[in-house]
Amino acid sequence: MQEYRAPSWLPGGNLQTIWPALYGRRYTGAAPRFTRERWHTPDGDFIDVDHAADIPPLPGQKLLVLFHGLEGSSASHYAQSFADFARQRGLAYAVPHFRGCSGELNLAPRAYHSGDHEEIGWILERLAAQHRAKGGGELVAVGVSLGGNALLRWAEEAGDDAARTARAVAAVSSPIDLAAGGHAIGVGFNRQVYGRMFLNSMKPKALRKLAQHPGLFDADALRAARDIYAFDNVFTAPLHGYASTEDYWARASAKPHLNRIRIPALVLNARNDPFVPGHSLPHAQEVGRFVTLWQPGHGGHVGFPGGRWPGHVHTMPEAVGGWLLDHMS
Repeated sequence: MQEYRAPSWLPGGNLQTIWPALYGRRYTGAAPRFTRERWHTPDGDFIDVDHAADIPPLPGQKLLVLFHGLEGSSASHYAQSFADFARQRGLAYAVPHFRGCSGELNLAPRAYHSGDHEEIGWILERLAAQHRAKGGGELVAVGVSLGGNALLRWAEEAGDDAARTARAVAAVSSPIDLAAGGHAIGVGFNRQVYGRMFLNSMKPKALRKLAQHPGLFDADALRAARDIYAFDNVFTAPLHGYASTEDYWARASAKPHLNRIRIPALVLNARNDPFVPGHSLPHAQEVGRFVTLWQPGHGGHVGFPGGRWPGHVHTMPEAVGGWLLDHMS
């Protein structure tokens, strides 16, 4: 994947981001099927976990867990492509949804965020225990975009203890320097296309959250937000214990703590990712010995298209999934 090059008919980071998400082939054969399990959280809320329903359980079967990106779900193109990879390799596969992302608004006066490492840890520990109780084997996890940063933050905070839960982790197209990514998505084309797309999803959900919990934040300030920075300042940061957007972006970023990771961790970022500026990516000397950096010049944001027109999105899951399997016993 380090040597990945996009097809010649799909040049540039924006096309390599948008086209695969909308039109790239996600799977071979039938569409992945899921069964949903609802978990009640320690704080009286819930999350929904989707389990692959078309992969027969086997003794010692390994489990692949995927944490989705901002406003993603098990229906996201990358989640379905990883489901296809798991099906072909005979892996159990689970997609936990961050709070409010499974199609039903969660109950608590909070949502989810890029530094949600405690939630990641609770989910992984429960999935690992559940899988072992059924006679399953080792667990690996991949996080995409926001989910990847949060997964790395968990591995950083867990340190040596992470190995008791997961064998290896991977982060794909993750904004591990949240300030660099936040500022990049707030200007020019990115602001008009990607920023607007995310706000069109997040703002209505936030206002529904306010209806659940009157007085939770300033509705007028939320409606006036025109970029992710402003949204995070009104909603994400204060609801999750941060003083401001700057505080949130600084404390939640995975990049400053990569040398604390003590299990194999892959960090994949295309250098032409519109959301994650190439200059913000870590160098080899900035990370610990457990971290592998893949930084190809092409791929966009969670794109990495392959094949002839209209293309497919199998290349990244096969490379990342293969790397994770290589680090299992």
